[in-house]
Amino acid sequence: MTATVNTTDITRHNITMAPDGRRVVIKLFVPGEDAHAIHNRASSLIERILQLDESDINTLLDDVLNRFAGRHHDILAVFQHHYQVVQHRVPNEIELSPAARTLIGAYFSHEFSVEAAALCNPSMVPHPDQSELLPGEMRVAISLRQIGEGHISSIGFCSAILGPGAAIRMEERDGPLMIGQRVGAKHMRHQLCAALIEEDIDNEASAYVVSALPERYDDHEFEEVLSHLPPELLARPTTPTALEAIRRIVGADYAVTFPATIPMHQRVLWPSTPTESRGMEDARFVQVLDPDGRMAYQATYTAYDGFNIAGRVIFTRDLRHFEVTTLHGPAARNKGMAMFPRYINGKKYALCRSDGETLGLSVRDEQHRWQHVGPILVPHRGWDLIQVGNCGSPIETEAGWLVLTHGVGPMRRYAIGAMLLDLDDPSRVIADLPQGLIDPDEIEREGYVPNVLYSCGGLVHDGRFWLPYASSDVRISFASMPLDRLLHRMQPV
Repeated sequence: MTATVNTTDITRHNITMAPDGRRVVIKLFVPGEDAHAIHNRASSLIERILQLDESDINTLLDDVLNRFAGRHHDILAVFQHHYQVVQHRVPNEIELSPAARTLIGAYFSHEFSVEAAALCNPSMVPHPDQSELLPGEMRVAISLRQIGEGHISSIGFCSAILGPGAAIRMEERDGPLMIGQRVGAKHMRHQLCAALIEEDIDNEASAYVVSALPERYDDHEFEEVLSHLPPELLARPTTPTALEAIRRIVGADYAVTFPATIPMHQRVLWPSTPTESRGMEDARFVQVLDPDGRMAYQATYTAYDGFNIAGRVIFTRDLRHFEVTTLHGPAARNKGMAMFPRYINGKKYALCRSDGETLGLSVRDEQHRWQHVGPILVPHRGWDLIQVGNCGSPIETEAGWLVLTHGVGPMRRYAIGAMLLDLDDPSRVIADLPQGLIDPDEIEREGYVPNVLYSCGGLVHDGRFWLPYASSDVRISFASMPLDRLLHRMQPV
């Protein structure tokens, strides 16, 4: 049981998660290239390493392993992989020992502290593992936006146990981290079609590729189709541009997986494509019900390359194997999309903010493109006149869809509010919380990004609403209140 602070009806729990600089992953390091130097320094570094005798190589490698092996999973495998990435720089006539190859890999590696700058924007879903719990308890998985050097964001996880009642306790978050291994993805033809519509590409080459692909296809099947493109189409002047776009579109969708032995809190989803090279931001995880009755998880997030943003969606059934695809359509061109947890009258809905300041509703059409339905909340109160948005996916209650919102007011101060949508017609607002639910207190207002409270999703357990939230991007806290009390505070609109 945790100590709590009760402010009106909402309880702020006395649990705080702060950024931990010890949580590190190993990344490829290419001297000079990472600093955008004009000349690559890889060859000269390898030349210097090759001048070492075998005893020096073994001594250096032993020292590296003594210093770093305990901080990472299978560090030797990582070093060997990084050697394979740069081995083309080693002259073909030179035969290297296993130790020399491993040491070269170590020189082309570095540690990256995933949350050294900030830890923020959590979302909460039921954990796939509900074993070894007492009556009234539920284990939850919490996604985290981790921000490290260069303001690069990745997605991490931790877990907690809720209940009985207002009790909450965190589970361990220690041990070495692992970046998911990229594996072959099963692409979806309708995703390619939606992207081609988005980019206004329609010629005989693109039509041939789409018609030849099965509904689900892997990278090998994709290359097979391209290799059989008729010569007459290859000779057309529009074909090279179309094929380049198709390759880029298909390459943007990928899958990553983790060994079953790696616990969830040690898994890191790291940027894997150029479009997200500067970050995977604000993942909104939600447990979803498929039309076939199976449960899964989805998360929308913002991919950022340093200049442009793009919407992405993650699909997973176990929070261990993740499939990442691109969102398409006019409603998916801004930040802050959040999926509804189930289909409504046979349609897939999401919350969106495609104009940057208004909370709107979107529906996915037959071409798997997200279209606008219309606004459901516009800035109209003193504390939200700059912009409004969601704080995660809608939560289904008997009274309606509970939507946590955020509003931005003077001095760019963020506060969290709530509203209620009709269960059968989510475009209809039933009730609203005019005064908001929670705003930054005197401690929460201080930090990396001052005066901000933000969440990417909560849930209801045993009649109690739970809200994980970040304050000023430097800490994650937890609040809760009885659901009936929250609904009672709503005012009909």
